[in-house]
Amino acid sequence: QVQLVESGGGLVQAGGSLRLSCAASGRTCSSYAMGWFRQAPGKEREFVAAISWSGGSTYYADFVKGRFTISRDNVKNTVYLQMNSLKPEDTAVYYCAARAGAWGSYYYYEYDYWGQGTQVTVSS
Repeated sequence: QVQLVESGGGLVQAGGSLRLSCAASGRTCSSYAMGWFRQAPGKEREFVAAISWSGGSTYYADFVKGRFTISRDNVKNTVYLQMNSLKPEDTAVYYCAARAGAWGSYYYYEYDYWGQGTQVTVSS
């Protein structure tokens, strides 16, 4: 079992930045690829970014490329999502997820564990 706890969400103005953290406990975090997804009201959950177990490979949705950066610290069992140049359309609940195995995935159903989510609100 892996427990995931997100933090770092909040209210920010358009153009601002936030850094989300996802702290993992339970089984060794380094055994899992990690991902970030988001869900806005009335919309389906969508892929944001993912990172391989080693941190050597990263994956991004087109709408965040150049603005968001995913990283991980396997010593601290923590994954980060640095979000810059935020837009009102980035407003959503952001979820951290863990996938057994080395490689990340773009598909939510391929992840095994989920956090409770953290709210990000970007005002215009």
